[in-house]
Amino acid sequence: MLTPSEYSNVFNRPIRISSEKITVLITQNNKKHPRLGLAISKKSVKLAYQRNLIKRVIRDSFRRHQYSLPPIDMVAISKKGTQELSSAELHQVMIKLWLKIKKRYNAS
Repeated sequence: MLTPSEYSNVFNRPIRISSEKITVLITQNNKKHPRLGLAISKKSVKLAYQRNLIKRVIRDSFRRHQYSLPPIDMVAISKKGTQELSSAELHQVMIKLWLKIKKRYNAS
């Protein structure tokens, strides 16, 4: 997702799927593929290199799983302490979130 209006569509009426360190806000889109946005704030992760690492890991995980996800818009939001996770641990957190998302949309 690129524009502020695309982000605001997700923030207006989201479905929340959370883990201890990451929350994913979701809305249906009219595209045929999922789209990802990131909101990694300075308030939750102080150092820029840590925010960039978190974004890189989340994007990589999304690229690996996007073909199994439903056509939705998502915004991943970090919580305090996310920078304490290693890259491998963050990948595992994201895999669990992707599974929750798939389960939620398969049930509907």
